[in-house]
Amino acid sequence: MSLIPRNPDQKPQLSLFRSHLDFLKHGRGEHSENQTRLNEILKIFKQSSDLGCALDLSGERLATRDELMRVHTADYIDRVFAMEGKQGEIDHETPLSEGSVRAARLAAGLGLELVDQVLDGPAKNGFLMARPPGHHARPSHGMGFCIFNTLALMAHHALCRGVQRILILDWDVHHGNGTQESFYGEDRVLFVDLHQESLFPKDTGMAQERGEAKGLGFTFNIPLPHSCGDADYLAVLRKWVAPRVSAFRPELILVSAGFDAHISDPLGSMSLSTTGYGQMTLLVKAWAEEFSQGKVIFNLEGGYDPAALAKNVFECARVLAGFQPHPLSGGGEVRDDLEDWMAKVIP
Repeated sequence: MSLIPRNPDQKPQLSLFRSHLDFLKHGRGEHSENQTRLNEILKIFKQSSDLGCALDLSGERLATRDELMRVHTADYIDRVFAMEGKQGEIDHETPLSEGSVRAARLAAGLGLELVDQVLDGPAKNGFLMARPPGHHARPSHGMGFCIFNTLALMAHHALCRGVQRILILDWDVHHGNGTQESFYGEDRVLFVDLHQESLFPKDTGMAQERGEAKGLGFTFNIPLPHSCGDADYLAVLRKWVAPRVSAFRPELILVSAGFDAHISDPLGSMSLSTTGYGQMTLLVKAWAEEFSQGKVIFNLEGGYDPAALAKNVFECARVLAGFQPHPLSGGGEVRDDLEDWMAKVIP
């Protein structure tokens, strides 16, 4: 893979890219969320002379029961733990293989460890490339391919560490209902979710869902019409999301980085490109530089065209590492109805 060099005046930064081969032991090959997704990501990193050595596959950090209880109920955790080493299912969409429970605990544990590494140094930012994904996992049950909610656990860990304001940006094509539920009454977390309208889950993600009690106004759902592309996503982030980020001034940014809004993905109907993901990463990174001393962590969620997924992840990683994103090519016009759509969906 060729990379566009850093600006000569730009100081190199330390980015931590974490994964683990045990994530390959989760799931069944015929399922959409299968081992090929991660294998393609590992392959593209291995082929890179610039970032290949930056991918850390070590670490045996498993989230403990007490740590999982920051987000999930004791009853649900016990039910999941009872399935360790067995085949089974959380629901019909979320099958388990013998290695699934360990993989889910490992994803959460490495996520907590990555939070510590970014908060304490030497890392400035990071990307956890784990599976299973997590943003659909609700406190009392998993769903939608997700067992434990890794990103929600990472956010709670940062709150326990004393971080006062956390931005969670979820750009997966599906609504992060589990993450929303975890922070619906919390004013220390600004949850922003861009997703395809009424895709999955069909009964969540409406703009009218804005939080409750002291968390009212700290949930910001943006359901988008199908076929939105790079220019549309960037316009939404710059015009409607950036002012809220500026007012909130996050001390840490966490990104639920799903890549199923890519134009080739079989489970969504959006039109993002690989370069679009790179440009969105550059924008989020700029927010982090302005408000959180550069501290931003990406966590892998969806993305079900494995070859495209690998390219998208790699593009985001290289931007996090300080390389310039590839420029957008063609199709750079914002759709004509975007202003009217946003006026309709924003309460």
